[in-house]
Amino acid sequence: MAIVALRMITLVAVAALINPSVEARDDGRYANSPLKGWFEGLHSKGGGPCCADADGTALDDVDWETKSGHYRVRLLGEWIEVPDDTVITEPNRAGRTMVWPYFVNGRAMIRCFMPGSMT
Repeated sequence: MAIVALRMITLVAVAALINPSVEARDDGRYANSPLKGWFEGLHSKGGGPCCADADGTALDDVDWETKSGHYRVRLLGEWIEVPDDTVITEPNRAGRTMVWPYFVNGRAMIRCFMPGSMT
């Protein structure tokens, strides 16, 4: 079930990245996922909910890194520094590195980021 939920989140997020005007929302297909409540309860250090307005996307290991003590992610071919207050520090139950982007004037911003194992 977790893999199904993660695939749904990834597909919706990819669609949002391709067309930033698309709002990524759960249409109810994954209401019974054991991770649904956990995802919906995720908050950044700044207190903002991660899944309130957009769903996250899983990143491949080549699309995130640490540099000078901060995380960076690659979105739409551009490296973006992850603000420290958007990093989720609780254990990653999904296992994969996740990012919750949003867009302002066509520019990708980070709502939440959850590092994975980088294996």
